[in-house]
Formats: sequence, C-alpha cells, structure tokens
Amino acid sequence: MPRVLIPIPSLDFDPSEVAVSWRILTERGHSVVFATPDGRPASGDEMMINGQGLDPWGRLPGLRRIVVFGRFLRADARGRDAYRALVQSDEFQSPLSWEDAITAHADGLLLPGGHRARGMRSYLESELLQRLVARAFAELMPVGAICHGVLLAARSKVPATGRSVLYGRQTTALTWALESKAWRVARVTRFWDPDYYRTYTEEPGQPAGYMSVQQEVTRALASPEDFRDVPAGARDYRLKTSGRARDTADDDRPAFVVCDGAYVSARWPGDAHTFASRFAEGVEAAAGASRAELTA
Repeated sequence: MPRVLIPIPSLDFDPSEVAVSWRILTERGHSVVFATPDGRPASGDEMMINGQGLDPWGRLPGLRRIVVFGRFLRADARGRDAYRALVQSDEFQSPLSWEDAITAHADGLLLPGGHRARGMRSYLESELLQRLVARAFAELMPVGAICHGVLLAARSKVPATGRSVLYGRQTTALTWALESKAWRVARVTRFWDPDYYRTYTEEPGQPAGYMSVQQEVTRALASPEDFRDVPAGARDYRLKTSGRARDTADDDRPAFVVCDGAYVSARWPGDAHTFASRFAEGVEAAAGASRAELTA
C-alpha cells in the first residue's frame, strides 16, 4: 500500500485541496499520513467551508450566518462533504509533527495550499518543510503541489546549488489571473479585510502582482516559459479559466494539471480531483517500478 505524506499548517489550509486529495488517495488504496507543526489535529479555513464572513455584512455577529456571496466563494458541495469525512478520520486526528515527518517513510509527498495569511505563512516559510520537500525531490519521490503548495516547493532549495527544486522543471500554480480576480471580489464583499485572498501583498514600489504566487514561483524557475497556464485556444478554455467551474471525479474539463516526470502541479481547488488522481497514478507507477526492481 503506497504511503503518502501530506504536511499542513495548524489552521487555514484549503479544505477542498486537502480533503478531496485525501478521499481520492484513500479510495485508491493509499495510506495517508498528515503532519502538522505540533502533531495535533489541524483546522481548515472555516470561511471556505461555511461561507460565513465572505459577504459585506460578514463581520456582524448577528448577520454573518446569512450567506449569499459566500455560497459561491466557499468550497463546493463535494469539497465540503469530503472535508466533513476527513476531520472524522483516524489519520487526520493522529498526525505526525513536521519534525517527525522529516524522517518518516513515504512513497509520495503532497503539498496542498490555502491563501489566508494567518495560518498559511508559517507553512510556506517553514525551513523544516522546505528541507522535507528538498529531500523528496532528491530521492526522486513523486511530489504533487497545488495552489500555494507550489510556492512551498519553489522556496525549497537544492543544497548543492542553492536553486529551487523546481529549477529546470515545468509547473503551474495559482495564477495571477485567478488570484487577482478573487482579490478584486474580496475588496467588495469583504471590504474591511480586502487582502483576505492575498497571502503576500506588494511593498511600495513593487509592480502589481509581484508578490503573487505565479510571479514568485516564476522567479524560481529556469525560464519564465516553464510556468504553464491554460494556452489560448485550448479545448474548454472558458471552463478552465472562469474561476467558477470546478472539476469532479467524472469531469476533468475545468481542470488544468501539469505533469513533469514524477512532479504534478495544479492551480486551485477547482483542479483538485484531477490533480489528486494524476498524483496517485504517479505514486502507483513508482511503487510498481520499485516492486519490479526488487523481484528482478
């Protein structure tokens, strides 16, 4: 049974990216091990689960339960259902610590995302996790990264060169088009906290989007062309770029996933089903190759 390690922050991870990936991996017979900063159960971004706080009246205790815009901005029904099952699972309730994860055996490493700075910055800036990611790439382990999880990979360096583990690879991540669209919406619907969708914002003098996920990841690559987005004229282009349509286990048309050898990347929760399936296929292929070598 392949064993997949999924490190997450203590709070504010994206519920769909974690829960959908967990569901697909476990349904395919994978063993999933979670890791949190202190080895205690974590909590996803509640606003992405219930939608409360995503409307213009969302900071008012008596009115925040009235969810209108939040119904469209939160996780879809499949993501919410997967999250409810996830938090009741034994593996989610018994995580490793990040420190213990460094030496834990795994056949694959999956890096989910999330955008809320309150919880995500500790994850993205963790030297422990960056060492874990660098080790996984050095050992040619299958690695999957989605949304801000790609940013964690981009910040992880090869010790011998000081370059990102993604240098020389092709990848996607949360695109500036998707990130800026959500940011513009939040400036209206969550006007008292307009940067909710921006984990990092620009400093004075920096151009628009400089601290976006796409631009930081691109700066870590060998060439800007190695950052992949949906090409103009691609089949189902409008579905893939709308920022509204999400894939399902039976419909991958809205998804955009990039595979570069054993490394798989995706943009946002709307890619989660296809991303997790492609990643699982890579882990299974690697495990099968290892078994073949042992029996040869």
